[in-house]
Amino acid sequence: MVTEAERSDGPAEDWADVTPEAARRLVCAAVQAFAERGYHATTTRDIAGRAGMSPAALYIHYKTKEELLYRISGVGHEKALRIMEAAAGAGGSATKRLGAAVRTFARWHARHHTTARVIQYELQALSEEHYAVVADLRRRTDRALRGIIGDGAEAGEFTVGDVPGTTLAVLSLCVDVARWFSAEGARTPEEVGDLYADLVLRMVGARRP
Repeated sequence: MVTEAERSDGPAEDWADVTPEAARRLVCAAVQAFAERGYHATTTRDIAGRAGMSPAALYIHYKTKEELLYRISGVGHEKALRIMEAAAGAGGSATKRLGAAVRTFARWHARHHTTARVIQYELQALSEEHYAVVADLRRRTDRALRGIIGDGAEAGEFTVGDVPGTTLAVLSLCVDVARWFSAEGARTPEEVGDLYADLVLRMVGARRP
């Protein structure tokens, strides 16, 4: 059965919007199963067993295994979008906003590395309809970050010749944290966030005091 620590993959409130409690347990169990075995090798029986439920009980809340993946992916991508839009809409210089965006984004991928691995590496398993919804969230996240970098380049804060390409590089750098981060490793999520913010600001040639 899924333990409380396994269910959360970070603060328990991350899945608070998934109701009722049984549906939340299934989502948390699916995150662990997909991360360990991969989407295609995971069965609904695997997920139900981890949640301490019968396979039949799973279908009361989710029609298919893919629907579970879509729920997980939606939560993760909506969080990523909120991080970027909050940074983009904050006051202050582009340098300050970019640092905040990268720090928070990288830290989230470290703290929630299990969930992040699932939503990034199992994306192609989504149905065409569900993929389109998630792809739109990804485009909006890209657009928010691109706006910050573009503002910095226009204001002379950054030395960037290719804003779209730089945006892609920054997003890729942060997302890759989920691949290598370990809770037993030498760095905390906060340290990773600070390191990546500093690296990205150096990468764009930010003029800092």
